[in-house]
Amino acid sequence: MTHFRLRHLPLDTLREHVIVIHERAVRHGNLGLHPLDRARVFGIDRQSGVQREITGVLNVCSDGLLEADEIGLSDEAFHDLGLPDGAEVRASLAVAPLSVDLVRAKLRGRHLGRRDFDAILTDVAARRYSRVELSMFVLGCAFQKFDLSELTDFTLAMIATGEQLTFGGPIVADKHCIGGVPGNRTTMILVPILAELGLKVPKTSSRAITSPAGTGDTMAVLADVALSPDRLYRVVEEVGGCIAWGGALELAPADDILITVERPMEIDTEARMVASILAKKKTAGATHVLIDIPVGSSAKVKTPEFAEHLSGLFMAVGERIGLRLEIATTQALGPIGYGIGPRLEALDVLSVLRCEPGAPADLREKSLMLAGRLLEMTGVEPASRGYEAARRTLDSGAALKRFDRIVDAQGRREMPAPAPWRRNFASGQAGMIAQIDCWQISRIAKRAGAPSNASAGVKLYKSVGDTVMRGEPIFEIHAESDAQLQAALEYANSVRRLLRYAEDS
Repeated sequence: MTHFRLRHLPLDTLREHVIVIHERAVRHGNLGLHPLDRARVFGIDRQSGVQREITGVLNVCSDGLLEADEIGLSDEAFHDLGLPDGAEVRASLAVAPLSVDLVRAKLRGRHLGRRDFDAILTDVAARRYSRVELSMFVLGCAFQKFDLSELTDFTLAMIATGEQLTFGGPIVADKHCIGGVPGNRTTMILVPILAELGLKVPKTSSRAITSPAGTGDTMAVLADVALSPDRLYRVVEEVGGCIAWGGALELAPADDILITVERPMEIDTEARMVASILAKKKTAGATHVLIDIPVGSSAKVKTPEFAEHLSGLFMAVGERIGLRLEIATTQALGPIGYGIGPRLEALDVLSVLRCEPGAPADLREKSLMLAGRLLEMTGVEPASRGYEAARRTLDSGAALKRFDRIVDAQGRREMPAPAPWRRNFASGQAGMIAQIDCWQISRIAKRAGAPSNASAGVKLYKSVGDTVMRGEPIFEIHAESDAQLQAALEYANSVRRLLRYAEDS
């Protein structure tokens, strides 16, 4: 065990605790530490007299970054340790959490109970798991099915790892799409409609996991989404709703950490999906939730049979944790709207809210349908009257005014400039477009730089049902650099079945 001077390293490590020491400290300090070992860093808070500590994964540097008597912490680790730059700390080898044995047991097919999940997720939320151990758990969820009791216990344990918001009144409305359909930004249209009609809608949304943009990414183009709980309460009190990033609120924080592993692995399992969505809805204070399950050959849910199975899981777990749910099963033959990527999707949302003549009709209609379902579900409108009430609110301009109030309350941002590098992608044949592969078009947008580059992505010129001529542009790729543009174009040209035409179906 050796003394070090603490050093904050401005490294964003996707919520992983990363610890860096100089190679000379490894050679001469007799620490018994090696690169990628689990290490413990601890020190005394001089103001409170309390010992603070974190564990993390050890990395080693050579000259230039740190001195031999310094220990560096990534952003997340430095924040969680809570000691100032230059503070005296000590380091030692840390043992793996005992709960890792439960993860290994799950990989071998063992049934886990509430105490098991509490132990695992408590350690995950405390950042005691390495990336490898997080990956083990995600794969355990993927390869070993959960029964209903196990899935319920998993969800309840996820809820218990963080804070829970509470709002006055018996009805707090929310909506969630399970994802897999690019451009599907109905939330940003639905929330102002519902808030304008008197519902409380504290919508917390995620950043992208496997997609080129999540609702949190798209809203962040227009407004601040990293709201603290106090700010979120104030916004909802002032304007009736919000569209915030859930990761800033410490709601089910174990889920946010697991997402950082799922994103690069491009894994979104049945158990994780149900537990993650319902835990986030419950901790956000929702009472009435509409779940949108898009179904299509290139969506996450590919068949009506699996959609029915997933709906049953959502309903059963929702009932057990005290949420009233309804399921909307929607068809997914391709993207919704014209834009794929944060800025382009935000332009679609504004176009619909402004009732512009060229606004994407599919995004408008789906938003109105879902808003109508929630209005009827919550009793604001009688059966079969919700859609019409939502349409009037949108067409009158009231939804746009409410949205502007939400943006101002959260903190308006200037729209980013268009991406400087663009190139059209043309159809290889003539015909009517019957399907656009959601997965592949998303990958093109991601290779162009979305969502990290807010202006990157894909702008569709043609949608499902449109007729095209051979050589006619179907979409335009937007990128922040020529290298990203070329990567997206190369991938687009390599995909064999990006579009399916009517005569091929």
